[in-house]
Amino acid sequence: MALDPSASRPVDAGIELPAAGTEIRCLGAWTVGAVAPLERRLAALRWPSGPDLVLDGGGISAMDTAGAWLLLHIVRLLEQGGRRVTLRDLRAEHESLLGLVRARGPAAGAPGRPAGPGTLEAIGRRFWLGWQQVIGGLAFLGEAALAVLHSLARPARIRWRPVLYNLHTAGFNALPITGLLSFLMGVVIAYQGAGQLQRYGANIFVADLVGLSMLRELAPLLTAIIVAGRSGSAFAAQIGTMKMTEEVDALRTIGIAPMELLVLPKILALMIALPLLTVYADVLGVFGGMLMGRAQLGVGFEQFIDRFEDAITLSSYLVGLGKAPVFAAIIALVGCFQGFQVSGGADSVGRQTTVSVVQSIFLVIIADALFSVIFSWLKI
Repeated sequence: MALDPSASRPVDAGIELPAAGTEIRCLGAWTVGAVAPLERRLAALRWPSGPDLVLDGGGISAMDTAGAWLLLHIVRLLEQGGRRVTLRDLRAEHESLLGLVRARGPAAGAPGRPAGPGTLEAIGRRFWLGWQQVIGGLAFLGEAALAVLHSLARPARIRWRPVLYNLHTAGFNALPITGLLSFLMGVVIAYQGAGQLQRYGANIFVADLVGLSMLRELAPLLTAIIVAGRSGSAFAAQIGTMKMTEEVDALRTIGIAPMELLVLPKILALMIALPLLTVYADVLGVFGGMLMGRAQLGVGFEQFIDRFEDAITLSSYLVGLGKAPVFAAIIALVGCFQGFQVSGGADSVGRQTTVSVVQSIFLVIIADALFSVIFSWLKI
């Protein structure tokens, strides 16, 4: 004999509203699979207007915790309208389940939300996470320093192919954007200073303004910021992706130290590339200043170069160039360290990449400020 599949399906929960009177009848199976249609219709129901209402539960054929929660939600909804509600004719097992849900559930109909951390707890968590980052960064710095010393002691262990690859991606590919921004910076400095120099008849000193500002400060700092946003983020994303796909663990399994394969080539390549990019930025920045000096101040190229040779000493040039390897080490270490901090889902890669860029730029500016203090103290 064929069975009707609809015969075993529970009847959806329902409510029968009286045409007159205050008794509301509850019907059907108040279970998790049957109360959904009723729950969606609650807002549209027209409840009786009397002050005292009766919910008759005698017509409920089955009930689970979902149905008990919905029944209590209806009671609270009616009580919030100023009515007194009485439950009647519930089965003993339904009455027990209702009491259990009432005792264990939230006081309001909405699900409870855990209390957020207090202000002091939030400050403590941020401080602890920051302290862990500092300790982890120092440990990573020490490990990288040991790897560099071991590689210098045994140059044959240096993997030159990854070094050349990173030198190409972080150095050669960065030439267009670095040159364009440095050229525009030289143009802006000369243009902004032209009005003041003309006022005092000191047009020739545009060479001093552009040369000292670009060679000592702006060229290395601007180049480092560009590389931090371009290459530092790439380092973090590459290592973070490799950690997510367990390639870093695979390297350790076959006996290859990730520090030697992933970190050391990036540090060496960036410490070579950034000074060269700084020299390139110096040249284009000064060239931009020369063009603007000729256009705005009438200072010819030969006059500019003659004054430039008198104004710029070798120490001024080496001061800016000497910052570049330090900036390169900061960018590479921060990018690689944040890449190794990736954990959890794929969103962690983007988060740590952003953190690497922010921290790199921040530390580069701090290092530049420290250089300025030291050079001022040394009167360089």
